[in-house]
Amino acid sequence: MKRAIPYGRQHITEEDIRAVVDVLKSDYLTQGPVIGAFEKAFAEYVGSEYAVAVSNGTAALHLCAMALGLKPGQKVITTPITFAATANCIRYCGGEVVFSDIDPETYLLDLDKVRTLLEGAPKGTYAGVIPVDFAGRAVNLEQWRSLADEFGLWIIEDSCHAPGGFFMDSSGQRQQCGNGMFADCAIFSFHPVKHIAAGEGGMITTNDPNVFERLNLLRTHGITKDAGCLENPYELAWGHSDCDQSEYPGWYMEMQELGYNYRLTDFQAALGLSQLNRADEGLKRRREIAAVYASTFEGISGLLDRNIQARGENESNGHAHHLYVIEAGNRAGIYRHLRENGVFAQIHYFPTHLMPYYRQLGWKTGDLPFAEAYYKKCISLPMYPTLTDEEISFVVNVVSEFHYEN
Repeated sequence: MKRAIPYGRQHITEEDIRAVVDVLKSDYLTQGPVIGAFEKAFAEYVGSEYAVAVSNGTAALHLCAMALGLKPGQKVITTPITFAATANCIRYCGGEVVFSDIDPETYLLDLDKVRTLLEGAPKGTYAGVIPVDFAGRAVNLEQWRSLADEFGLWIIEDSCHAPGGFFMDSSGQRQQCGNGMFADCAIFSFHPVKHIAAGEGGMITTNDPNVFERLNLLRTHGITKDAGCLENPYELAWGHSDCDQSEYPGWYMEMQELGYNYRLTDFQAALGLSQLNRADEGLKRRREIAAVYASTFEGISGLLDRNIQARGENESNGHAHHLYVIEAGNRAGIYRHLRENGVFAQIHYFPTHLMPYYRQLGWKTGDLPFAEAYYKKCISLPMYPTLTDEEISFVVNVVSEFHYEN
């Protein structure tokens, strides 16, 4: 191959560029109308009541934890196989992160192990749980909702890997990732390697109007201009006693709690909205690529794809295929061989509980054996919609060549 093949790549079209340029020529670069249009379209795409655009996926996680009332010292459960931000948002609020192990068959947070944690502690010990739709495989949130209700937990669905993904509920209905039917909030990322790229950016979806209002407040410094929500007396707002006692001045705004500047810009929203318009096309291509990988690697000794059963095109396949992860016995060897041939695979992820920060908090090797065993073998192959058939063939040939020679 003449060009390097990364594990992920953004796809920017002329239509995307025109959408951004139109905003750059408009009156608003931020806090303008395109943000609202993007939020509305995204909510419709996932099937939620509300959507709140923010600066990135990390900001989305932080705001969700705040909006759901996470207090210092409260415990929240999450998976170690995720980007660090999933756990870090708990620490931002002063909470305590409790990692629980993964299901080695799915790589997802193991519900039974979480149940064991909950049953082994007094009720009220844990405030919430953050399951992750890892690699694009949708968590069964109906099952998690049942567990959460039993133990009084809120749920944040980390769906950064899975826009367009879904699971089948107990009645046989599709439940789209982020639709708000079971999780209190869901979050998405618009980093360049994700399904929808906006440079940076994130989205929160929810069906709870109170959570929605609080997210909007916290996103913008905790400041509001909504006359129906203002608290100070009219006299204080106007600055003197000789004022209209029936309304607030048009310039007035007030900070009601400590929030953040986690806003998305209009030109980022324009790019995200343009990309959203072809999200289904990209998802279809990802599933085609996954099917080729699965049919090739299924019979190769030394490689294991735990998600083979979820790859086929059928009604129950809700995998969004952000990543295509295989387990390789000689992971270091195949990683080097791929790079030598211009294929830049990646490793997702080093277990978060073994990061130095979390080790300092008491986590250690051996605490989560399935996550640690997964890390020793996992490798993510190239997966993005503009991957050509020729490039796919090259990747599978390089992988196959290594195994047949070793």
